[in-house]
Amino acid sequence: MHARWTMAALAAAALLATPAWSQAARVYRWTGEDGVVHYGDRVGDGAPAAAVTLVAVEIEPAPVARLRLEQRDGLVLAWAENLLDGPIGVVLRASAGAAPQAQPALPARATVPARGRVLVARIAGTAAASAELRLEAVPGHPGARPQDIEYAWPLQSRQLYVEQGWGGRFSHDDAENRHAVDLAVEVGTPVLAARDGTVMQAESGFTATGTEERYGGRANFVRILHDDGTMAVYAHLDAERVFVSSGERIRRGQRIALSGNTGFSSGPHLHFVVQVNRGMQLQSIPFRMFGPRGILRFDDPQQAAPAPADDPSPSARAGASE
Repeated sequence: MHARWTMAALAAAALLATPAWSQAARVYRWTGEDGVVHYGDRVGDGAPAAAVTLVAVEIEPAPVARLRLEQRDGLVLAWAENLLDGPIGVVLRASAGAAPQAQPALPARATVPARGRVLVARIAGTAAASAELRLEAVPGHPGARPQDIEYAWPLQSRQLYVEQGWGGRFSHDDAENRHAVDLAVEVGTPVLAARDGTVMQAESGFTATGTEERYGGRANFVRILHDDGTMAVYAHLDAERVFVSSGERIRRGQRIALSGNTGFSSGPHLHFVVQVNRGMQLQSIPFRMFGPRGILRFDDPQQAAPAPADDPSPSARAGASE
């Protein structure tokens, strides 16, 4: 069982405005007693169960931010709108040709508070008319200062099997996932918050799974923002069993979802990682966790040598011990 979790930065091109991106949920179709065909994201009252069918709908991950361009006094004002319930970092770039005249000069960076908007740059009107602008956004405040916290076990199960740990060669070899762990567990196991925080993102509705890269952004997940600015991600959740909503305050030990096998994955598991925003890049950071039999200890991949290839034990393959 292997998995990859990626949070791609939003790339939005615009001349005067970018439309809102949307994520569709499952769509149901049924015929009422009056013979009228109905569609909806939930089945209406009185719909005969035998007449309800599920309509396949392609969905896309929800965006992190939106670029709004506003004309005023011969200038184009470039606003970044944060669509998350937590801070984000953004950078505005000219994607082709010479950068237009702007104040501040492009590329321009800004930090946008939860559900807020910030003026990123003022662009000369004549230059903006021919420029193609791109807004990139990354969750998290760039000034986050991680505290030394002991995280709780994130599963309502005493099973301990770390399938892939820090620096796993299959998919934990980039900055975003280097300190992630994949906890093998049966589909439908309750997932618990490992620390207090606020739900910053909650994605659900993705049902497909596979080991092709096209599944990389299709894992159901919950991102919880902690008070020190760090963020925990719980990924590859069940498509229909995410129990929390964006903006909700969460307590340590609270049930937030059921585990699944969605997105870039070859087997049922929970992908857990703690991240910060550093230089417009999500970076995973080391963490301490209390497991079913005591403190888990993960070898730092940048310091520890890899386990022997013929060692079959889960702890050796995962770089974890108790």
